[in-house]
Amino acid sequence: MKYSKLYRETLLLDVIPFWEHHSLDHKNGGYFTCLDEKGNVFDTEKFIWLQGRQAWMFSKLYNKVEKNPKWLSIAKSGIEFLKKQGMDQEGNFYFSTTAEGKPLVKAYNIFSDCFAAMAFSQYAKATGDEEIRMLAQKTFYNILKREQQPKGIFEKSTNVIPLKGFSLPMIMSNLVLELEDLLSSEEVEKTINNSVNLVMNVFLDQITGLIYEYKLPDGSKHDSFNGRLLNPGHGIEAMWFMMDIALRKNDTMLIEKAVQTILTILKYSWDEKYGGIFYYMDSKGHPPQQLEWDQKLWWVHLEALVALSKAYELTANKEVWKWYLKIHDYSWSHFSDPVNGEWHGYLNRQGEVLLNLKGGKWKGCFHVPRAMYQCWQSFENIEAASDLEIKNQIKKN
Repeated sequence: MKYSKLYRETLLLDVIPFWEHHSLDHKNGGYFTCLDEKGNVFDTEKFIWLQGRQAWMFSKLYNKVEKNPKWLSIAKSGIEFLKKQGMDQEGNFYFSTTAEGKPLVKAYNIFSDCFAAMAFSQYAKATGDEEIRMLAQKTFYNILKREQQPKGIFEKSTNVIPLKGFSLPMIMSNLVLELEDLLSSEEVEKTINNSVNLVMNVFLDQITGLIYEYKLPDGSKHDSFNGRLLNPGHGIEAMWFMMDIALRKNDTMLIEKAVQTILTILKYSWDEKYGGIFYYMDSKGHPPQQLEWDQKLWWVHLEALVALSKAYELTANKEVWKWYLKIHDYSWSHFSDPVNGEWHGYLNRQGEVLLNLKGGKWKGCFHVPRAMYQCWQSFENIEAASDLEIKNQIKKN
C-alpha cells in the first residue's frame, strides 16, 4: 500500500468517523472529548481549546478535502458554542465549561484563544461569514495584546527568574499562516519574522542544535528545572511550521536548518532501550521535574511523522527517510487501534497502553487527523515525484 493511501484512508474511514459518531453534543452544541477506548463519553466537561481544534479540523476538511455539508455542520456546532459560551465579556476564552456552556475554569492563558482564532478563520473561509471573520481578527489582536503576559493575573511565577516560554512563539508561527487572509501584509510579515527569529535564533541552541522550552529574555540559558527542560515533540512540531514558512518565503537555508534540527532532536530523544520518543528531557541529563517524562505520547510521534514526511518531500534526504521509517513502524504498531478506531494517546516507556482513552482534557480531534491529512498530502507529492522520475528513466532507456 502506498503511504498516501494509508494516511488518506485512515483519516477518512477511521479517525474522522470515530469523532463524528462519538463526540457530538446534539443537545448543547460543541463536542465531548472525554471518550474511552470505544468512544463512550466518560466526562462531559468541555475544554475550550479542544472545541476550537475540532471546529478547525472539520472546517479544514471542508475547505481542503471535500465540500461535505456534514463536516460543515459539525464545524458550525463548535463555532456557535465558542461564540456563545466560550469567552468572557472581555473576549478572553475560558479553559473549560460544563456541557451546557457554564464556565468552569477561567481564561488563565491564551492557548484557548489561539485555537478559537484558527477555528473562526477556517470556518469563515468555508462560509464567507463576515461576523466570524471579524471575530477571528478580534481574537488574534487580543492574543497580541496579551502576548508579553499570556497568563496575566494567573501567572504563578514571581518573575525573579524571568524565563520566557517557547510554546507561544511556536503557535504564533502557525497561527499567522492560518489567519494570513484576514491580516494586513505588514502584520503577517512582522509576526512571521518575529516567530522565526525566536524559534530559530533564541530557543534553538546554536551549539547543541536542541530547542529549549524556556530561555531568559536575553536568549541565554538558565541552570534550573525549567531552564534545562526539553520537550522534543514541541521542537519537532515547530520545525514543520518553519518549513511551511520557508516554502512561503522560498528560503532553502531555513528548510535545511529545520531539517537538521529535526534530526538532532530525534537522535537526542529516541529511547534506545524501548523505542519511541521521550516526552520530556533534561538538557544536562539530570532527573526531569515532570514525572511523566518517559511516557510515549501520540502527538509527539505524529508531529515527528509530519515533520519527517515534509522534510523528505522537500529534500529527499536519506537520513530523514531512515528516521521516518523507524518512527512510522513504532507509531503505527503502538498507537493505532485497528479494533476500536482512532489512536491511543498514552503509552508507558515500554510501549504499553497506559491510559485506554481516545480523548480527554488534552487529547481531542486534532493531532491525529491533522497528521493524517498532512502526511497524506506530503506523500502524494513524494509518490508523484517518484513516479515521474521512473517514467523519465524509462524514456531515457
